[in-house]
Amino acid sequence: MSTLRAVVTAVVSVVALLIIAIPAMSMRLGLPDGSSEPSDSTSYRAFQTVDEQFGEGANGLLLVTATLDDAVSDDDLLSTQVTIAQAIADQDDVVAVAPIAASDDNTLLAFQVVPKEGPNSASTEKLVQDLRSMPDIADGITLGVAGQAAINIDISEALAGVLPLYLVVVVGLSLLIMIVVFRSLLVPIIATGGFVLSLFATYGLIVAVFQFGWGAEIIGLHSTGPILSFLPVILVGILFGLAMDYQLFLASGMREAYVHGASARDAVAQGFRAGRSVVIAAALIMVSVFGGFIFSESTIIRSIGFGLAFGVLLDAFVVRMLLMPALMHLLGRSAWWLPRWLDRILPNVDMEGAALERDHPGMKAVAVPTTTDSVPTSRG
Repeated sequence: MSTLRAVVTAVVSVVALLIIAIPAMSMRLGLPDGSSEPSDSTSYRAFQTVDEQFGEGANGLLLVTATLDDAVSDDDLLSTQVTIAQAIADQDDVVAVAPIAASDDNTLLAFQVVPKEGPNSASTEKLVQDLRSMPDIADGITLGVAGQAAINIDISEALAGVLPLYLVVVVGLSLLIMIVVFRSLLVPIIATGGFVLSLFATYGLIVAVFQFGWGAEIIGLHSTGPILSFLPVILVGILFGLAMDYQLFLASGMREAYVHGASARDAVAQGFRAGRSVVIAAALIMVSVFGGFIFSESTIIRSIGFGLAFGVLLDAFVVRMLLMPALMHLLGRSAWWLPRWLDRILPNVDMEGAALERDHPGMKAVAVPTTTDSVPTSRG
């Protein structure tokens, strides 16, 4: 590989992945509702019937509770319910409000709220947040929001909030392990950085197809909506494991060649030639397996299969087969640099078997002189 080719390969790979990842900035998470079921299923037909006859919000009713510091009398109960219902109805995207229950001591009142749009719409999510952030109505009346739609929103927000921490923990632990294995700082950084690029590019593809609907008809997707809330977490775990496998297949060969005396750039070529067939075969198998789920009837299974298939495709063939070797070529010997103080404290796992090669008796030979010639014999 020439230096110019390595630069072009690295720049084009990074730019392409970043462009593909742009839709991920608009990702919305949610749990599936009846609209995501197969079009010929009973659940889908029931969801559509309610939608057509009673409006979209009838499929995502909210249960709003009002907690009172002081109980109201039975005579004042109706007026209090009207006051609370009017305050709720004044919020944007509320179609109807109805009082449905009161506790025996009149300190807890319940209302049914019909939002303007369905349970997975952005407006319903905003309505739940607005209701929870409302200031107290009158004196000492605090609102709370429950119901299936609100529960789904809460789960999605919780999973979205924990995703960055999960990614940092997984990537951080793997980074430490690879520093020990490869005895290098830059190789693990390249490996994990490439994975992050391919992961966000995968997120971008999922959003483009399943949320924006770009090319959805190609896979027979009849409805779009928010991305399955636990899909990003699943993708991090599975794709990271596969990505690091492919990284080890390639980088271990490069490290072995370098330790045994090859120049840094020759070691990249030798390691790549030794490991590329395994990576290609393994990636094609995984893409084929995951890709088979893309045409499933269930949108949940479709999105999982789509994300895993294209995640493996991008990481194996763009990051591991193009970006990583190009960067390793450009870095040269510095790719295997490790501070001396860190080298002294890290355990030596000797992945290349150099210690075994030095200590194995069969590798030691001495010259024994004779009257006619010197014949090498092995100690034994």
